[in-house]
Parts: sequence; C-alpha cells; structure tokens
Amino acid sequence: MIQFRRVALWCVYHSPAWRPISPIFTIGLLSLRASGRANAEEPNGLLSFGVKVTVLVGGVGGARFLLGVQHLLGLGQFGVKNQGGPNQDAHELTAVVNVGDDAWMFGVRICPDLDTCMYTLGGGIDSARGWGHRNETWHAKEELAAYGVQPDWFGLGDRDLATHLVRSQMLRAGYPLSAVTEALCRRWSPGAQLLPASDDRSETHVLITDPGPGEQAGDKRAVHFQEWWVRYRAKVPTESFAFVGADTATAGPGVTEAIEGADVVLIAPSNPVVSVGAILAIGGIRGALRTTSAPVIGYSPIIAGKPLRGMADECLSVIGVSSTSEAVGEHYGARSSTGILDAWLISEGDHATLDGIEVRSVPLLMTDPAATAEMVRAGMDLAGVSP
Repeated sequence: MIQFRRVALWCVYHSPAWRPISPIFTIGLLSLRASGRANAEEPNGLLSFGVKVTVLVGGVGGARFLLGVQHLLGLGQFGVKNQGGPNQDAHELTAVVNVGDDAWMFGVRICPDLDTCMYTLGGGIDSARGWGHRNETWHAKEELAAYGVQPDWFGLGDRDLATHLVRSQMLRAGYPLSAVTEALCRRWSPGAQLLPASDDRSETHVLITDPGPGEQAGDKRAVHFQEWWVRYRAKVPTESFAFVGADTATAGPGVTEAIEGADVVLIAPSNPVVSVGAILAIGGIRGALRTTSAPVIGYSPIIAGKPLRGMADECLSVIGVSSTSEAVGEHYGARSSTGILDAWLISEGDHATLDGIEVRSVPLLMTDPAATAEMVRAGMDLAGVSP
C-alpha cells in the first residue's frame, strides 16, 4: 500500500490531465504521502526515476549548490553509470546562470558566474578560493601590471585567461553567448546544461558616492558591479543597483523552456539581489516562473542572520531588505500573489511566516556535496518530486 501510494501520487503529479492548477495544492497533496524512501530509491540513495531539475544560480554558492543536485541525481562527477550502479541518464539538470557580473576587461569578455559553474562541475575549480582554475599561475597579470594596464584591481589567471580568449574570439565572430558557453562546456563536461540567463547585454551597475581621493571624491557615479564588488568590497556609500540592458534583454535560448518543462524549479541560495535578482530582471524569466506547472522552491542564503559567504547583506541593505530569511522570502514573494515562490527552505533555528509560501527549516550549511544533496532532497520532497 505504501509503495502503491507513492506511485499513484507520482502519476498524479506528472500527468498533464491530472496536474493540479495550484502548485501549492500539489505540494500539500504530495506532503501527505507515506514516510520512508527505501522502496522508492536505489540502494545507493539515488532517485529511481528520471526528473528534470532547473536551478537559478549565480556565483560560488550557486555552483556548490549545483554539485549537491548532481550528488543526489548521480550526475557529473557523481555519475554511476561507469561504476557498476544503475544508469541515471534519465535525470536532467539545467542551470540558468546569472550574466549580470559579466564585463569586458583587458580586451576579453569575462563571465564569472558561468565560468565558476563550469569549472566547479567540471572538476577544475580552485576549491580554496571557490573561483578560478585549480593550479593557476599569474604571469599575465604580472606583465599587465608592469605595463601599467588598468584596471589594476582585477586579476586574471593564465589558465582562466585562455577561457576568456576563446569566448571573446567566438563572440567577435558573431556567436551568441549561449552557443559559446555550449562550446566551452565540451572541454569540461559539467554534467549539466549551463544556460546564460540571456544572450543580450544585461550588466549590473552600482550607483555609489565616490570615496576619493581626488577632485571627484563625494560625487555620485555609476560603476560596474565588478568594481563595486572586487575593488571596493561593497564598502562604499551605495545608492542603488541598475541592471543595464535588462529592459530590452530577453531570456536566452532554452531558458524559459527549461523552467516551463521542469519537474521542479529550485532557486539556489545565491545573492537575492545581484545574482537571482539580476536573472529575474531579464524579460520572460519572471513570467516563466509565474506560469510554470512545476513547483518553485527557494533556499534562503541567510544563516543566523548573516549570509554564509559573499556580501548579500550589503546588497540587501541597499534595497531596504533585512538580512533575515523571512525578509528575503517576502522579497521573492508567493506565486499565489505576485511573487515566484511556492515553498521556502530556511536554516534550522530560523523562523519565517510567509503568506502563500510553505516554509520548512532544514540544515542549510553546504559543507560538502553530500550535505548539500540533503538540502536538495528536502526541497524536492516539498515539491513532491522526491519519493
């Protein structure tokens, strides 16, 4: 009876004829299933049926979250098809990646979030820093400094520079960013489809008060997000963020389809303002999240009143949002109203009461891929996708 109930509920959720109109209803229905997973999973703990997971991500935390998804689904570095285990090729993981951090520097196009996801999933990330190539060298950076080339606050590693050179050459030849990313991923085999949120320019800029020294000290000026983040470490008087180009940018190829065709959409615990917020600013993406039949599950980036890494608290304060899980959940909002969330996972010991959003407290420390996989499992449980 227990196994029959799991199968029956899975069929209800995946059948277009029976799929409930309200994602909240779907979550509520599937939360009534019998407890226990052993009969619905393979012995190694992997899900025993194919699922399509789409994740909105940005930055180091987003890349590590993707590793947890892969660990749960047996994809990428955690694939089991060559290790004597069951073939999990039916699972599909798609990441919609922030492009707001992208910039032209030193004559090359730099896409920090796309590269961090690609290197992380492809096994080439510098794990100590969380970004850039493993075993990196810095000879080009040293030579640029010797020539006095600006900006002197942003450095490119030699191995990383190769990626940017290939990307820039292809972009100048007329290839869109999505096609360039697909080509770069052939070298890394990330075990997931990495989709730029847009092929169009949509860069995050920041209005600051110039900290000086010089005649312009105290003047307001706009700087690229990279300068605000890397040069100033977000420690300058800041007025606002602007997603330059987002008003005319449209979702990249496959992005809305990945959201609309997913079994579950996960919002990674990335920066709500300049990572997830920059993605949502692009035309078509928020609308796809609002109308998809898949449950949309978000993960709070706040633990014990602070973001675990990065400078999300500085970003949140600029837009007037408190650094609490409840405030960030309210910022995203419920799909039953005008927002994007059906459910919201917060850290153990935290509290949030959100109208129209189911809230659950779980461990949210991404200490390793296995721990992150349990975070992912909790979200998929809420969505009714994980048995």
